Order: sequence, then structure tokens, then C-alpha cells
Amino acid sequence: MPFLKNILSSRSLSIVGLEKNTGKTVCLNYVLRRLHELGVSTAVTSIGVDGEQTDSVYATAKPEVTLYEGMYLITSERHYLQRRCVSEILDLSNQRTALGRLLTARILSSGKALISGAAATAILADQINHFKQQGIQLTVIDGALSRLSLASPTVTDSMILATGAAVSPNLQQLISKTRFVCRLIDLPEVEPAIRTALSQASSGLWALDSDGLAHDLNIPSVFMLSSANSDLFRYGTTLFASGAVSDRLLKILAAKEEIKQITLIVRDFTKFFVTPEVYNDFVRRGGSLMALRKSHLAAVTLNPTSPHGYALDSHTATQALSDALNLPVYDVMKIER
Repeated sequence: MPFLKNILSSRSLSIVGLEKNTGKTVCLNYVLRRLHELGVSTAVTSIGVDGEQTDSVYATAKPEVTLYEGMYLITSERHYLQRRCVSEILDLSNQRTALGRLLTARILSSGKALISGAAATAILADQINHFKQQGIQLTVIDGALSRLSLASPTVTDSMILATGAAVSPNLQQLISKTRFVCRLIDLPEVEPAIRTALSQASSGLWALDSDGLAHDLNIPSVFMLSSANSDLFRYGTTLFASGAVSDRLLKILAAKEEIKQITLIVRDFTKFFVTPEVYNDFVRRGGSLMALRKSHLAAVTLNPTSPHGYALDSHTATQALSDALNLPVYDVMKIER
């Protein structure tokens, strides 16, 4: 397993894709098989639905999820009844989804299963903590389309980012989109003292003074912030956005005379809802960005084929993307073999 060390140093792992059909399920199956071969106690769940035989959007064949003896599974009642493996129910939760209550089971004999878990990241975090307390070495959570929130360091310790031709048939556009997300993931993390100072900042925009004390600027929403906020920097130019960061906020800050002194701290990379153009303009003008907590990117995988029928050359695409990211990039289909 090329990225084994990066995974086994964590207690929880999320697998997220930049688009549908970027190879998340293939990656999940590869990870689960290798963990089983290594004897790593593993729990599995999903923030969406995984393991369907047919893609609900493109009507194309999809790989099913294979679970192995000794693994733990959290899924919905409806999908548990459709499993093709021997298992025993350990817990039936009061937490409900559209597919019924969530249940926890232990796999007794390897086989296929549909996985559909909680949609709320807070519930997922509780489930991870429960498995930790039970002595499970690693909890693997499969993501859903546009749910990068799953990869927040407040939910999972590490993440695998799946990209591919489904993101763009143009290799340069694919590289550009993937590189931008990886750039957000790689934001530097603040010092522990700053994280402690901002731990109670639950909403709105805050500022840090020269002594490291946090001050509420009483701006509960970015929509209440305008370029006319003359006292925005009354405590200093280090700001903390406790919620989502949009193009609007970056544009307002980039227009300030103090832009070269501004450091904007965000909770983590999943809080960004910005375009590359606005982000790059903020940085080009001299603004700095940091994260309260940094996500650990364990691996980047690439699916060179698209459900629309086109395909990239695997070797060329993985090499070009690896060079652009300065990280190893894996075609999991090739590793699988």
C-alpha cells in the first residue's frame, strides 16, 4: 500500500471526491482489502450511499463495497437487509435517516454490502469517538458528492482526495482544480496558543490583539461587513472567520489599505467557498491565510476515465498531476491490480 504509513498514523480516515465518478469506491475497496490483509481492526460507514451496483445519475456499472471478516459496519436498516455477507447486529440506534435507523454490525464472513450512514458530521464524529473507545484502530468514512466537510480535521484525522477525468476532460483544467483544493488543504496551522484563544469564538468575525487575546468584532455575518468598516482593525490585522469564508469577505479585505498586514484565520479548509480567482487576488495583494486546524492529506488518487466516455492517459495524467502538486498521485485501478 503506497500510502500505508500516512493512513495507519491516524485513527480515522475520510475518502472524498472532487466530483462523482472519481474513483472513491475503488479507492475504498483497495484500502479495506489492504487493511484486512494487514490485520488492522477497521470500522466503515458513509456520509452518503456507497456500494450501489449502478450509478443513479449515469446508469453505469459501479464497483460494490467488499467488507471482510472482523470489520465493523454502520449503515441504515434498509441497506443492512440487502447485504450479501454474514454479520451480527451489535446496536440499533435511535438516530434515523431516510433509509431507516442506523445500526452497527460486525462482519462474520466476507461479502458485499451497501453503506449509508449519517448525513451530519457531528454524528460521524461521535461514531468515530465510540469506535476509538472500543479499541478499533481505524474508522473509514466514505464521502458523498460535494461533502468536503467530511474531511474537516474536526471530523477525521486524515483524508484521501479522489480526482480524475470526471472533474474535467482537459488535463490542465483538472490539474488547476485539484491543485487549488490541495492548496487550501495545505494552509499553515496556527500555533496552539492562538487556537486556544479562539476556541470560544463560535460565530462571526473576531480579531486577535498584540497580546494574543481574542475580541468579538460584533459582525455576525459577512453580509453585514462592508468596505466602509473603518474600525475593523481596531484590535489588529489578524482576523478569524468562525464560519464560511466567501468571495465577498476576501474581496473586501483585499481592497483594504492594510492588506499586506492582514492575516485571515479560518477553521479549516472546508470552510472556503471561494473561487480561485478571488483567492489568488487576495494572496497576490499580500494577504495571508491560516487554518485553526490543518487537514492531513494522506493521498491523492486519480481515475483517468469519465462516465461521459473519454479517458486520459493514466501515466501522463498521474505524472503531470504529481509534478503540479509536488505529491505522489496514484491510479488506484493500477494499484488494485
